[in-house]
Amino acid sequence: MASARRASGQRRAKTRPRAKTRPRAKTARAPETRRGEGQQRAKTRRGEADYGQRGGETPPRTPPVSRGARTPSASARPTRDYHPATRTGRAAGALRAGRVEIPNVRGDVEIDVGGRQVRLTNLDKVFFAEIGATKRDLLQYYAEVAEVLLPHIRDRAMVMKRYPNGAAGDFFFMKRAPTPRPPWIATCAIEHASGNVIDFPVIDDAAALLWVINLGCIDLNQWYARCDDVDRPDYLHFDLDPVDDVPFEKLREAALVVNETLQALGMPTFVKTTGSRGLHVYVPIVRGPTQKDVWTVSKTISADLARRHPRLLTAIYRKEARPAGHVLVDYNQNAWGRTLASVYSVRPRPRATVSTPVTWEEVTRGFDLDDFRMDNVPARVARRGDLWAPLNAARPRFDLEQWRG
Repeated sequence: MASARRASGQRRAKTRPRAKTRPRAKTARAPETRRGEGQQRAKTRRGEADYGQRGGETPPRTPPVSRGARTPSASARPTRDYHPATRTGRAAGALRAGRVEIPNVRGDVEIDVGGRQVRLTNLDKVFFAEIGATKRDLLQYYAEVAEVLLPHIRDRAMVMKRYPNGAAGDFFFMKRAPTPRPPWIATCAIEHASGNVIDFPVIDDAAALLWVINLGCIDLNQWYARCDDVDRPDYLHFDLDPVDDVPFEKLREAALVVNETLQALGMPTFVKTTGSRGLHVYVPIVRGPTQKDVWTVSKTISADLARRHPRLLTAIYRKEARPAGHVLVDYNQNAWGRTLASVYSVRPRPRATVSTPVTWEEVTRGFDLDDFRMDNVPARVARRGDLWAPLNAARPRFDLEQWRG
């Protein structure tokens, strides 16, 4: 998704005036960008060593990774690898607000959510025309999964991807928390290398969750690192994306190959559907390495996987150069400022499919991506619980320091 370095309002670099050049018109600062998820991409270097081994082989040593949380001086300035961040608003308390029922009415309402008044608008607007689901249905879904969803997004900057006219309509990215907004919406103010500071909203509780969904956000896109240190993430991941028309059976095969390699390296893994066309594989890590370190490790593992399975996988990032009929192991989504749709996010697809945690046994047996939808995932969660709860636990977490060269 969109890189935070392209955040709206970013300061324009100074240029020297040139003769006979028409002065550039000034533009008002806008709070959103209109680039798609796959358009803002980090530059990569060539010639990096392969990482990742299959079972029975000795894992390679990786480049050194940064270690430990930083305590920079008050005068520290932002750089490409250090971005000061400040949280506003109280830390989240209890995540439960009891059962929240969204009124099935036309127009607007105001409801109480955990003692906070949340205004909800245009409840009868159709958001998914194929199934006739409305904005009210979307809000009710998120109210029902809030207890399992919130631990995965709390205390993290949130990039808003807004669909004011529903899933089939135009969308735009918005990073700055809009004003006016309720006083209980927390923010994470992140300073960029340019000196630009962006106040991202932080979604800590059910009231804030319904507030951001009411803005027209169908899916949720939180940062990988928490607000106290936005350069040091809690996990690395692999976005498995089919190139052109790839049958889902081939995508499942690719996920199993990726899992086999990661398991051979001693990494705990968790898998979920993207809710769109692919699968996401996550590895919880001991916090410490910078986002750049994590990106480097994920890139080299991806390159090694593609080299070992040339008929199945590719790590070629340039879209026009990717071989058709392969599965892309997308490491670039680990770059700083990128985001992926969160677990339990509804996606803007015709049947309101959901990014859903699944087990490796389910991946092996097979399923259809449309099996997990807004209308049936709450029942699955009630039956099976949060399959991704261990991703937030203290253990198991893979320590990248053990690979220190």
